Amino acid sequence: MRNVTRVLALSAALAASGGGMAQAANSQPKPTIVLVHGAFAESSSWDAVITKLSKDGYVAIAAANPLRGVASDAKAVSAIVRSVSGPVVLVGHSYGGPVITEAANGNPNVKALVYVAGFAPDTGESSLTLSS
Repeated sequence: MRNVTRVLALSAALAASGGGMAQAANSQPKPTIVLVHGAFAESSSWDAVITKLSKDGYVAIAAANPLRGVASDAKAVSAIVRSVSGPVVLVGHSYGGPVITEAANGNPNVKALVYVAGFAPDTGESSLTLSS
C-alpha cells in the first residue's frame, strides 16, 4: 500500500506541475488537488496521499463523493472545484473517473485530470459500457 500511495502522490504532483517541468519562481501557483474516491471507498481513503502532497506544498482536498449517480456526484464535485480559487487538478479513482470527467466540464480552472485505476469515458460513454 505504501508504494501505491507514493505512486498516487507522484502522479498527482506531476500532473499538477505540468509533467515535471521546472517552473519559474513567479509562475502559476501550485494547483489544488481534488481527490475523488470510487464506489467502494470513502474520502478518508485518500488520507495518506493528502499527507504526502501536503509535504510537497500542495493543498489537497478529499471530496466526499455522495455515490448517487455520475451526474449528481459530478455536481457535488463541481461545487467543490468552483469553491477553489486558482488551478485545480482532479484525481479520480475507479468510479471517480467518470465523476471527475463530468465535473471538469465547464470549470476552466481544472487544468488536468488524473485517472487512478479509473474509467476515462468519452462523450456519451458510461462506466457500464466501458466495462463490458
